[in-house]
Amino acid sequence: MRKLLALFILGVVLLVSSCVPTSKITYLQESKSALNDSLISIRKVQAPYRLQVNDILSIQIKAPTDPDLVTGFDVSNSGPGTTQQSTRSGGLYFTGYSLDQHGDIRVPQLGKIKALGMTTEELRMLIEKRLLAEFFKKNADIFVTVKLDGLRYTMVGEVNGPGQKNIYRDQVSIVEAIADGGGVPITGDLTAVKIVRQYPDGVRTHELDLTSMDVVYSPYYYVQNNDMIVVNPLPQKALGTGTTGLSSFTTILSVFTAVVGTVLLIDRISN
Repeated sequence: MRKLLALFILGVVLLVSSCVPTSKITYLQESKSALNDSLISIRKVQAPYRLQVNDILSIQIKAPTDPDLVTGFDVSNSGPGTTQQSTRSGGLYFTGYSLDQHGDIRVPQLGKIKALGMTTEELRMLIEKRLLAEFFKKNADIFVTVKLDGLRYTMVGEVNGPGQKNIYRDQVSIVEAIADGGGVPITGDLTAVKIVRQYPDGVRTHELDLTSMDVVYSPYYYVQNNDMIVVNPLPQKALGTGTTGLSSFTTILSVFTAVVGTVLLIDRISN
């Protein structure tokens, strides 16, 4: 009888430990010290992104007050690296510029420009400066825009949609990126999601707890181009006892029944 009681207690312990608590699978939970529906100021403190090899840029040049300044700018020989170009309402669009293995882009008429390690704002200022110096008058009213052609990131680990993803927006939070990539199953650990990020001096890893509302204050809350999002499985997956209380109870009940039957059979034979 004591053996059966010990087995029963063991089964209850396994049942409790094998269930996945909702606190580990719920995004952005309010902290206990914060009031419900409280206004949270998100601090966008991440450092400006610096361009890397294989980044794809969208470059646009416009002259609002004098469209002829732009339409007269000959870009018929755009050269390699340009996937598309078009002229729209007095604006000249260069899209799909990729940084080559040396970190250069080739812009029509301007030729090769070293963009590696620059921010999009720094590159914009450089292109605008060269256009004014080499093609237009200094008082020409031209408007240059340089931005990443979407965000490219990779999801691996305990996720529903592993692989490389693309979002055509300038700014995306890690929660939005994971949701757009298929989300995380119930067996994924949201309390220790890793971001593997590339920097000019190498690669660094940052860890975020996506179950806490405080994650919005993190400088790594927003995804950068070429980030890798890594989600590890919860221990419950390794145990193989199920992710919900019902599935865990069914599994442990089966094991408990088999063990009890074995113990009773051994006792009967020994007697």
